[in-house]
Amino acid sequence: MLDYARLEAIIRQAGQLAMAQWPGHGHAPDVWHKGPDNPVSAADLAVDRFLKQELGALLPAAGWLSEETADHPDRLDRTLCWVVDPIDGTRDFLRGRSGWCVSVALVSAGRALIGALDAPARDEFWIATAGQGARRNGMPLRASTRATLPGARVPADTLPRVDADLTTVDKPNSIALRIAMVAADEADLLATLRWGFEWDIAAACLIAREAGAAVSDAFGQPFDFNKRDPRAFGLLVTAPAIHAAAVERLAERAARLA
Repeated sequence: MLDYARLEAIIRQAGQLAMAQWPGHGHAPDVWHKGPDNPVSAADLAVDRFLKQELGALLPAAGWLSEETADHPDRLDRTLCWVVDPIDGTRDFLRGRSGWCVSVALVSAGRALIGALDAPARDEFWIATAGQGARRNGMPLRASTRATLPGARVPADTLPRVDADLTTVDKPNSIALRIAMVAADEADLLATLRWGFEWDIAAACLIAREAGAAVSDAFGQPFDFNKRDPRAFGLLVTAPAIHAAAVERLAERAARLA
């Protein structure tokens, strides 16, 4: 039986470990680049080590998939797997902005069972359990119920001309927090048309789905987690009534870019 209280405590401790190195509190970040436009900080690695140790002790049978740990194929033989992004939204973290979080999901048979986000710079803790709903700071979440695509709120800096009928709202750097905005009825639509990784979305997608949002890849297909190749093309999280229209609008662009 999983100790949910201990799980929440571990994730919150990870958030505080990150906060102790957050430039928003005046700390100078220790940062380098894994590749072009792909920063990583000492805080990312410290949180990753902490979570790997503590979550491993909490559930020794579970595998491990994380952005900051070398992948090992033994996770594919495990019934359960932790899917983790120690700091999602590293750019906002490094800029001293609040749009980052610790993202943790527990996956079984390709589906997320538990998803949690700790955004300590925002004083927000999000959690969902499959079949039991989603909460932020203990309050139940209800996703957007928007019925028409035009005018839909999208967390984005700018939109292409073809999407000028949509409305931009605040965009945290963390993709997980942008997904969570749809879960909290603070956005109606979140879409990406690029290759991404499971650790970016596993926890937040469960939170959105449990809040009542529609969740799929860019082609409208459900996600399968803990795959050998932990990538998927595109992401679409919407109010349920506009999901089909969003898939249709993005279809040509998705086919061209995939």
